[in-house]
Amino acid sequence: MDRIEAMTMLIRVADTGNFSAAARSLNVPVTTLSRKISDLEAALGAKLLVRSTRRTDLTDAGSSYLAAARRIIEQVEEAEREAAGEFTEPKGRLVVTAPIQFGQLHVLPVVTDFLARFPEIDIRLLLQDRNLQLVEDHIDMAVRIGRLPDSSMIATSVGSIRMVVCASPRLIAAQGMPETPLDLSRFPSVTIETPLSQPGWQFREAGDRSPFSVSPTPRLSVTTVEAALQAAIRDAGVIRLFHYQVADAVKAGDLKIILEDYETDPVPVSLIHASRGQMPLKMRSFLDFALPRLRAVFPIEA
Repeated sequence: MDRIEAMTMLIRVADTGNFSAAARSLNVPVTTLSRKISDLEAALGAKLLVRSTRRTDLTDAGSSYLAAARRIIEQVEEAEREAAGEFTEPKGRLVVTAPIQFGQLHVLPVVTDFLARFPEIDIRLLLQDRNLQLVEDHIDMAVRIGRLPDSSMIATSVGSIRMVVCASPRLIAAQGMPETPLDLSRFPSVTIETPLSQPGWQFREAGDRSPFSVSPTPRLSVTTVEAALQAAIRDAGVIRLFHYQVADAVKAGDLKIILEDYETDPVPVSLIHASRGQMPLKMRSFLDFALPRLRAVFPIEA
């Protein structure tokens, strides 16, 4: 029995919560995964998992063994990286993830310049508008927009972004300039359906730290930022997006930022990576290369 393989499978089952999801992520049949875990339990003489119809939970013995397995796998991976020279020269494959539009506008140029500078490093850039799991999805670094939950991840601040409300000049001419967020009740809105969508739009009175929520009347709901932006330009409704997403349209005069006095604090942007001992040179090189460039084009907004 391959203990390292079995440990890896146990970790994936624990992280995903069930055998089916773990098998899909590992690209192995569920029967194979189940047999490997059963073989591991037989070799240990201990039950590691309790399976139900909905999910799989760890036994006490399984929790203890899982913690040890994580340490062992991490040590093996570090040894492999050291043997491959990742701690003596920047080389290897780097996996980076970022939100789609932010990644296209700001991360991709950094990545292409980085590749030209470091010919021994390859990059897989995953652009998705959902937060992938770094350890479980084997991702080295992630750009995250928003306040980060407490975790074992290491975060480095990049900057911050304003969240702004915009409307087309024609819509403002037809409905009048809103003076307060409550005036949005007479405006149609364009909303975006994403895994990170929030039900209301957050605002804050000047000098008041407590935000309040307003729910505009949804006239159109779309699934991409670009569709929402184009709909707002075509007078379909008010939108609330990050400043970088509307900057070109505002500059061109197609949209106007409204209710600036009621904006909430700018949202932080961070580069995060897992804490796993010595950082491979490919990651350190990317961090040192990307940070000043992202901060230059994306400074902290007041």
